[in-house]
Amino acid sequence: MTLDRNVVDAFRNDGATILRGVFSEFWIEELRAGIDVNMVTPGSHAKNYTKEGEPGFFFGDYCNWHRIPHYKSFFFESPAAKIAAELMGSSKVNLFHEHVLVKEPGTEDRTPWHHDQPYYCVNGFDTCSLWIPLDSVPKDTCVQFISGSHRWGRWFTPTKFVGTQFEKKDEEFEPIPDFDAQLSNYDVLSWELTPGDCIAFNFLTVHAAPGNCSKTTRRRAFAARFTGDDVRYIRRKGEMSPPFPNLELEEGDPIDCSTFPKIFPRG
Repeated sequence: MTLDRNVVDAFRNDGATILRGVFSEFWIEELRAGIDVNMVTPGSHAKNYTKEGEPGFFFGDYCNWHRIPHYKSFFFESPAAKIAAELMGSSKVNLFHEHVLVKEPGTEDRTPWHHDQPYYCVNGFDTCSLWIPLDSVPKDTCVQFISGSHRWGRWFTPTKFVGTQFEKKDEEFEPIPDFDAQLSNYDVLSWELTPGDCIAFNFLTVHAAPGNCSKTTRRRAFAARFTGDDVRYIRRKGEMSPPFPNLELEEGDPIDCSTFPKIFPRG
């Protein structure tokens, strides 16, 4: 698979782009099966973001690819890593982690404005997340991205998905602005999606997501996180998520290790 040059340019210039029909029904079913397993046997990071008494159910979990074979086969056998390599222009791709996000019908919980890299133990610009919908997603339920925000040179304090900031902050980061109050000042990207499509975005691209207003349709998404050539390990001064407590890496090291295996090129 070779990506259209316009798609690659949009990823690099805008920080987010849509890829249509890049995953076959086989891989969509594989990820759906994996999420079924994940929700029945949640991992140690699993969370229910919906407050007691509120409608719906917002489930999140991550770092389960080692124990859920459907996820592992997707990372190692699907075209995802090659897609990420082409988008980043990288000679190699490491698996960083996966993040599962499920909003059941009628879930009002929003995903707050944030960008991902301040949560993470990595520095570098060669990063790529593939947000893969496993259900049809109308535009008004889709994740929203602020075009070009990955190139602002600004790093915002991480926000918990329940809407509060981390207790242990990195003082080098600035508070997240009230983007909702000034959204008309930005070019906001979102799309109508069907299974097989995906959104690709840089770890520094600012984004948020509305609730799932549908009364009948789930909004299951599998986010596959990848890193490329220039990424190096760093220990943040504040809280990190995922925490990865047992890494044997020194600051400035490439992240080639069993926790973050190189999966492209294969072999």
